[in-house]
Amino acid sequence: MRKRDNRSWKITVPASTANLGAGFDSLGLALDLYLTVEATESECWQVTALSPELRVFPSDETHFIVQVAMDVAEKNGKSLHPCQLYVKSDIPLTRGLGSSAAAVVAGIELADASCGLNLTLKQKLGIATGYEGHPDNVGASLYGGFVVSCQTESGVGLLPLESSGIEIVTVIPKTELKTSDSRGVLPKEMAFKESVLAGSVANVLVAAFISGDWELAGRMMKEDRYHQPYRKKLLPHYEAVEQVASRYGAFGTALSGAGPTIACFVEKESAAWLWRQLQQAFPTMDVRKLTINSTGSTVNIKEADHTKVRPSSL
Repeated sequence: MRKRDNRSWKITVPASTANLGAGFDSLGLALDLYLTVEATESECWQVTALSPELRVFPSDETHFIVQVAMDVAEKNGKSLHPCQLYVKSDIPLTRGLGSSAAAVVAGIELADASCGLNLTLKQKLGIATGYEGHPDNVGASLYGGFVVSCQTESGVGLLPLESSGIEIVTVIPKTELKTSDSRGVLPKEMAFKESVLAGSVANVLVAAFISGDWELAGRMMKEDRYHQPYRKKLLPHYEAVEQVASRYGAFGTALSGAGPTIACFVEKESAAWLWRQLQQAFPTMDVRKLTINSTGSTVNIKEADHTKVRPSSL
């Protein structure tokens, strides 16, 4: 009997920026930076990092992506076949651009493809939220585009929405800011009146994105009550970036996730100009001009002598 060829997959997961100011733990936007995992069935687990910054992670089955994949397979009554993984990423680590969320999604996609789980996007979202604790980053990485989400006792709700006509210029400091530290400065409680105001600001922010009223969206980003007033104190560069960005065309600025990256939102025709100005103003930081990824995570399946792309299940 002819031996079955080892199967292989290429998994691509986009980065994300979350919160967008007032949409704390609920709004996410997928960006065109990517985590890529090429996996081929093998006799044992071996993870090879193709990006220098990823070499700090384990090279065996204790690697986070493998752990997620094995856990998802086991919880679905399957045993995951060992693979050789080649992992590369242009998503900066611990900078608020969804690097951990992308790794979670990659692990879920690997388990789904290898074990034939046929998980729906909704199921993947529920699993990914369980790892991340909130659905904004993982939702954007799975669905692509602009997502509005929430997590309640009854489960996770998410709606992907169209958002075109804008780009994002990110200002990324060289130093990291751990999410645990950034979470630590947030208040444990919020007064009822203040929470009502914070919720209404977030509602208007979503409506502004849907209608394309960018000036209003920018104002609502700045009116956030949930996290930015507290986290900005950890980032001495925030006010300076906001001022330069506003001067050169950005309609809004916001912390990307927990920071320290600052996302500057700009209409497409002004994006290149803003990018150049921010590069000149902050030469010690990594300034990138990014577009919105609209596809979300994808799995390219290679079997025997043919290759096909399998989109995430609906």
